[in-house]
Amino acid sequence: EVQLVESGGGLVQAGGSLRLSCAASGFTCGDNAMGWFRQAPGKEREGVATINWSGSNTYYTDSVKGRFTISRDNAKNTLYLQMNSLKPEDTAVYYCAGGKFMVLTTREYDYWGQGTQVTVSS
Repeated sequence: EVQLVESGGGLVQAGGSLRLSCAASGFTCGDNAMGWFRQAPGKEREGVATINWSGSNTYYTDSVKGRFTISRDNAKNTLYLQMNSLKPEDTAVYYCAGGKFMVLTTREYDYWGQGTQVTVSS
């Protein structure tokens, strides 16, 4: 069974930083594109960042460019999201996902974690 488990979420003040981790089992991160998505209350799930199988290419949604960094450690089968200069509008449940394509749309991803809550206070 494929499992993706996110960790590292929590409560942080605006301007602060968090690093999210996603540990995979029954799934080889190095064979897949990976992504981070988030869902805020009352909103649809949106793509945040994605990374190709080797980690050589990344893509970010405009609202997080320059603040967030996606990376992967294939030897540890783990995906990361470093979040700096956090804003209240970043508050959401963050999910990691794996799939065949490096995209920021949800339907192309086959595997999903349960999510970790990130709350940014003013």
